[in-house]
Amino acid sequence: MSSSRTRRVAKEVADIHADKLSHISANPVGNGADITHLKGSFQGPPGTPYEGGTYNVDIRIPNEYPFKPPIMRFDTRIWHPNVSSQTGAICLDTLASAWSPVLTVKSALLSLQSLLSTPEPKDPQDAEVAGMLTRNPKEFERVAHEWAVKYAGAPKKDAAEASGGNKVESKKDKKARSKEEEAAERARLYGGYNEGMIDGFVHMGFDLDRVVAAFDYVGIDPNDGESYELEEAYIGDITARLLGEP
Repeated sequence: MSSSRTRRVAKEVADIHADKLSHISANPVGNGADITHLKGSFQGPPGTPYEGGTYNVDIRIPNEYPFKPPIMRFDTRIWHPNVSSQTGAICLDTLASAWSPVLTVKSALLSLQSLLSTPEPKDPQDAEVAGMLTRNPKEFERVAHEWAVKYAGAPKKDAAEASGGNKVESKKDKKARSKEEEAAERARLYGGYNEGMIDGFVHMGFDLDRVVAAFDYVGIDPNDGESYELEEAYIGDITARLLGEP
């Protein structure tokens, strides 16, 4: 993996460690020398059959990252229509067609956590689980909770607590929330600057985080994320900073 990809993944892992609120984790496997193989984890969302469980995920970083998504698979067995109950394979747009280079390992793990609250039986990875959710939602919730207790260490609840009036989020609400989360992640990665202005330098071969740092150093006005034409002097200062000139 190229040095720029290594630096990016290392920074993403450091950002995850610094975030004490999301309870998301990701660490290199083994002695930490191989940053291309991570183990991630997150907590089952409240109000779902998975609540209180800890779900471990195997994460492989491809050489083309971040232009291709990380390859993720559940290590923890889970009863969910979009995850294979046998292999842990995942069906999630964020890890396929909806992936964007501005997304991160953290945002992918958060999307997986969100998926536990918003199962999509019409786009299943496990047809048996999807069929149960469609035909008998209460039985699905019972089995999902049993698996959470057995494999993820969730506290055991009675049937009423396990179902708990849990409402499946609509596909429309899920998409709206996902877009909001992606927009927030993009704004963070681009430092509040207009994406097109930053990408103009990224397409020249500079790393995204270095371009944002150069904009900050030169004192470019974020202008609330709106695009505007930079003066030539500013362009020269940014380029010089990126090239390492004083």
